[in-house]
Amino acid sequence: MNSSPDIFNLYRQKLMGVAYRMLGSRADAEDILQDAYIRWLQSDVSDLRSAEAWLVTVVSRLSIDRLRVIKKERESYIGQWLPEPWVTENAPSAEQSIELAGDISIAFLMMLERLSVEERAAFLLHEIFELEYAEIAQLLDKNQDACRQLVHRAKGRVRQERPRFEVNRESHIRLLEKFILASRTADRMQLMELFAEDVSFMGDGGGKVPTVLRILRGAGRVLHLYQAIRNILKDRMEFRIAEINGAPGILRYIDGNLESTTSVVTDGSHILEIYVVRNPDKLRLIKLRSI
Repeated sequence: MNSSPDIFNLYRQKLMGVAYRMLGSRADAEDILQDAYIRWLQSDVSDLRSAEAWLVTVVSRLSIDRLRVIKKERESYIGQWLPEPWVTENAPSAEQSIELAGDISIAFLMMLERLSVEERAAFLLHEIFELEYAEIAQLLDKNQDACRQLVHRAKGRVRQERPRFEVNRESHIRLLEKFILASRTADRMQLMELFAEDVSFMGDGGGKVPTVLRILRGAGRVLHLYQAIRNILKDRMEFRIAEINGAPGILRYIDGNLESTTSVVTDGSHILEIYVVRNPDKLRLIKLRSI
């Protein structure tokens, strides 16, 4: 075996999936892959049994080290931190589905943020990427029993906090279309019909653009926010539906420029949670233009 770019590129999508889930940031994941690629080219891999295992190990270790750093950085983040959205124009192709196998929704990534670094790593590597406990133990420098306990605790948190609703794509899109129409006019009745009574709203401006600094809870409070946005922006807003983290979401444009992404958790009839990313640093990789 040789350390050719072709072999690395063969596993690039899976490696991106590992790094992105670990970090919740596409930009950071790209940096991890670049570092791993350089290490791959500079390494003697002639005796390797599995290039895939070697690369997953390297990317996992780099991601864990980076996650320990950014966990501390996020403690001083201004307002609410949300994952960097992963946006595509259409539903994932078969190839992309392999890359993004498993849940990468904003809600799921936010749940992962509540885990410790080691819980997150052990859970993702075992449950999503199907590594054996012996491999995880080597990565985390722990024994296998400790790794089993990490995964067990993480799985308990996931079961407790993960949304219980399975909504098909068509129903999700129909609800978003209603939400867009209601948002254009901030019609009280239409919005209240869409919002669950205990709907929550989280916004991420990163201290660079205005948004709510704390979680808004309750249909009335979220309604007032959307009415205020409509009063300020009026007819300057445009919307389009795109794939955001593997599910239909909304891109909002102001004067033709991308201003935010919106992801929602829904039971198919009502909006339960709203996640809006406005931080321009997290929108810079999104290339889709307004319609």
